[in-house]
Amino acid sequence: MKNKKLVNGLLSVLALLLVVGMAYQFTPNLGSLFNRQTGTPALTVNGTTVTVEELEAARRANPVLASTDTGVLGDDFKTYVVAQQVQQTLVQNAVKDIKVSRADVAAKVKEVREANQLTDNKAWTDALQGAGLTDSSYREQVRQSLAVERRVEEIKKAVPAATDAELRAYYDLNPGKFQTDARIQGRQIVVTDKARAQALLKQAQGGADFAALAKANSTEFGDRSGALGPIENGVPRPVAQVALPAEVGAAAFALTDGGLTDVIESGGKFYVVKVEKYLAPAAKPFADARTDIATAVNEQKKNAAVEAWVAGLEKDAKIEFKDLNWKVEDPTVATVAGQDIPYSKAIEQVVNNQQFASLLQQVQPEQASQLVNSILKPQVVQQLIQGYAAPTIAERLKLNLTGTQQELAAGIAAYGARNVKVTDAEVQAFYIQNRAQFQTPASGTVSEVSFKDEAAALAFRNSYDGKTDFGRAAVKAAGTLSERGQVTAGDGKLDEALNAAVFEARSLRDAGEGSLTDPVKVGERYSVAYVTDLKPAATEPLSAVKAQIESQVLAQKQNEEGQKFLAAQVATLKPKDNLKAVLAAQEKRVEAAAPKATPTTEGSEDSAAPATDSKTPATEGETPAAPPADQ
Repeated sequence: MKNKKLVNGLLSVLALLLVVGMAYQFTPNLGSLFNRQTGTPALTVNGTTVTVEELEAARRANPVLASTDTGVLGDDFKTYVVAQQVQQTLVQNAVKDIKVSRADVAAKVKEVREANQLTDNKAWTDALQGAGLTDSSYREQVRQSLAVERRVEEIKKAVPAATDAELRAYYDLNPGKFQTDARIQGRQIVVTDKARAQALLKQAQGGADFAALAKANSTEFGDRSGALGPIENGVPRPVAQVALPAEVGAAAFALTDGGLTDVIESGGKFYVVKVEKYLAPAAKPFADARTDIATAVNEQKKNAAVEAWVAGLEKDAKIEFKDLNWKVEDPTVATVAGQDIPYSKAIEQVVNNQQFASLLQQVQPEQASQLVNSILKPQVVQQLIQGYAAPTIAERLKLNLTGTQQELAAGIAAYGARNVKVTDAEVQAFYIQNRAQFQTPASGTVSEVSFKDEAAALAFRNSYDGKTDFGRAAVKAAGTLSERGQVTAGDGKLDEALNAAVFEARSLRDAGEGSLTDPVKVGERYSVAYVTDLKPAATEPLSAVKAQIESQVLAQKQNEEGQKFLAAQVATLKPKDNLKAVLAAQEKRVEAAAPKATPTTEGSEDSAAPATDSKTPATEGETPAAPPADQ
């Protein structure tokens, strides 16, 4: 079993070689390529036979497809399986002229065997047999995968390098991708004693020279007066947030107007940072970003070339069905810019949608199909229309865009949103409406002691003065001690009532370095919590999160404006969306093909009632009841 899993996993890895580098929507399930078998012909693709066994194996290999083979979803899945096998066969046939040497195949097989610890010949043979393969058939499949990989590389190598105009267009429409990180100029004091750090902070807050304090006290960078970066022209070189421990960096970079942090503990050390200057993120000059831009644009052009290659193969495909049980309907779901979009393309997007896979685990297929048909498929079809229309729109607008259909659509949307700005009023409104997003909950270190009755708990609470160890005092008082450790309000580590007593009540009593809650009933016992390092809930000021909000609001506005612009451009091409008609025809076809309910014996007590599993139309105005979730 272990070897079978290894080989099946291995076959999946090899399958990826068939589409290596193809970072776009062409993501066929090529796993069945490695389980090709003779059997009953189901269809031919340009003369090449695809068997019933291959189609069934492809369906079983995908949990989504295997979830049902009946109803509307079953019909969709069958269409998807056939379309993917057709595409796969076209790709295989297109690389028959690629020569792959035995040595190259042997090298790949050796790599696979070593990676899966199958160097022993018997173990290798057993593993292959477990997957229904022989060494010879497996090597043939490796040869095919390497052939496809080489054809894809040939196509990519033939793509001309991006032009200056293409690079500039990408740079102008993606400013957020080419920005410097936020940086600060500043100094720090690092010590190993918290009390000492707090004393130094008070001195700095009182006006003492921070550089002098750092030089005299800091265990890090004291030789340069605490400067975070090397001194250049008399001032510290700016540093990015990653130069500081996570907690320290977060606090320091929140001081966009400069200033002192509180004492921050990290890794057993205590930090105080003085931010002398905050340098906000800024766009990199085109010259500085050119290398990264060229990498991105050239990759887009290569992806587009491979997409066009596959589309060309599909355009010329001649399909003949041999087994009517596998004959599928793949009507035109939409038309735009002189191009017909097959329904199978929409199904492909649905099947590969993670939310759809999750939905199938929660509801019955019939319910899932209703939701998908009313919500997901209309969205998918509109996205496909935009993608198919994108090349025409980009050419008409004379935009130097590159990439696959969907990348072109995204570029057009970015062009439509290029002048979007964010106002201070919008930032403030977002901050007010989403204040909870910027709140830090209360926290503290909590020890809990419980007693059988309230009187004992109250007596302990009143007697403990904090001078002795809390745990020892709790045990001495015959209480049951539970160390809860670091607790954040509402994180579930404390009983709800005790959580409220620690973080919401105003009746905490000071006891040494911590505070005690009132006795609280927890189950059948009464608890008292001892809290140290208590930090109240706090809301970050607008100044500290302004840059974050601006980025968030800008992205939202750009998306809205970009989609509005793209939709308007697509509308000028007068696309035709046939989804409703396609779904209506599918529903009639599926209903006609469904097995009819067996009539009951005449005269039986339920002969007048319709069978429970028949598809009886709902009364006008009545919504058909959804099947129970546990059916």
